[in-house]
Amino acid sequence: MTSAQDVPRPPARRDIGKVGVWSGQFDFSPAGAVREAIAELDELGYPTLWTGEVKGREVLVTASLALAATSRITIATGIAQILARNPLTMTAAQLALAEAFPGRFLLGLGVSHAELMHIRGAPYTRPLGQMAAYLDEMDQMAAEQYRAVAPAELPPRVLAALGPKMLGLARDRADGAHTYFVPPEHTAAAREILGPDKLLVPEQAFVLHNDPEQARDLARRHTGSYLRLPNYTSNLRRFGFDDDDLAGAGSDRLVDTIVAWGDPDVLLGRIKAHLDAGADQVAVQVLDFDRRGLPRRQWRELAPALSGL
Repeated sequence: MTSAQDVPRPPARRDIGKVGVWSGQFDFSPAGAVREAIAELDELGYPTLWTGEVKGREVLVTASLALAATSRITIATGIAQILARNPLTMTAAQLALAEAFPGRFLLGLGVSHAELMHIRGAPYTRPLGQMAAYLDEMDQMAAEQYRAVAPAELPPRVLAALGPKMLGLARDRADGAHTYFVPPEHTAAAREILGPDKLLVPEQAFVLHNDPEQARDLARRHTGSYLRLPNYTSNLRRFGFDDDDLAGAGSDRLVDTIVAWGDPDVLLGRIKAHLDAGADQVAVQVLDFDRRGLPRRQWRELAPALSGL
């Protein structure tokens, strides 16, 4: 039987399409509605769906549900928290999904945030060291311990990375980086660190609405939740945002930088800014006024414009 250590690793920089969908909203819908929505994304032609985990469904279970409900779309974790499962469990899930759905699973890994790790009873001490050690153990588990049928090629993995050191680890020990809550200037800096051959997929939030007051109100529901987390505020300070910008749910300048709003052309402009800065794909997170809803109407409306990229 072929073992994981015998199969080839794919090229680091893969063609996954220029625009994907990012959504953390699936936890608020029953599994049947989730399968239906993801199947529609597949039919609409979106090449990739990114989804993460906070306090809802286990993300690798969600990925399995999504892969089984579709035939073409790549499912990516943005991200699977490393301290939520041991390295053998993570490796086994990645290899099992890659074997069952060849070429359609992309594992995004991250240390996450101290607050979320405390809920799990996991220590959050030295994120860079924790990630490096975890990758060592994953590689060892794949080579020495995994006993199931291996995929035809080792599936790719990317790291959640914001700062220069974690981006360097993504360059040296993974197939690239998935960045979140970042301006295009960060994408340019990340590409410089990663070099030309690694995947780089930033997330970009968007409100499909033209009224400035209403659009920014919705955007601030999004930014306010992340500006409580020091990982994001420290990163934004590197790009010229100060205490006034970071206060509360964010200044207009910060909100408009992190969350594009308006018509599809506005989104296209922001996507192109990331692509021009070095992104391989931009994962678009469409925000909806329904806190627990899925933005299926917006996904449908945006699909024709985004498919041309």
